[in-house]
Amino acid sequence: MTGADALALLRAAIPSAEGETWADLGAGGGVFTRALASLVGAGGRVYAVDSDAASIARLRASITGGSAAAVVDMLHADVTQPLGLPPLDGVVMANVLHFVRDAGEVLTRIVSQLRPGGRVVVIEYEGRRPTRWVPSPLPAERLASLAATAGLTMPHVVATRPSAFGGRLYVATSVRHR
Repeated sequence: MTGADALALLRAAIPSAEGETWADLGAGGGVFTRALASLVGAGGRVYAVDSDAASIARLRASITGGSAAAVVDMLHADVTQPLGLPPLDGVVMANVLHFVRDAGEVLTRIVSQLRPGGRVVVIEYEGRRPTRWVPSPLPAERLASLAATAGLTMPHVVATRPSAFGGRLYVATSVRHR
């Protein structure tokens, strides 16, 4: 996915985030981290979290060497564990929950890190069978039930696109109940 693709997908889910504090959970190479930094702007902050130390090191080098729009902090951590982040305005989880055995438990913990009214943006696959690369597919219908349990509003799918790996990618957004 290109940076322009990531930015377009996030703009569909996050119409306004200037000056806010967000986390990109499962940041990987940082394509969504950079898009978030652009959306929150110079007054905002993005926490890029990934369990792979090498990914965080590469992301740190690329952000430091570039001109990020926001302050970007890197955190080498496992999103299935408590993260100790400050209260967040939102989180992005792109291709993360399909790796998590108990996505509901993880989502509930993540929602507890959000300010009331905070947003969750989930980017996942629809119409895929389990594989080594997507062990626990998370169709939008299942996300709706997990969101209700986690204290989120009904997720709205705001964008889709065909996936080169089968099925389609969807972008859903939901809000923490106040």
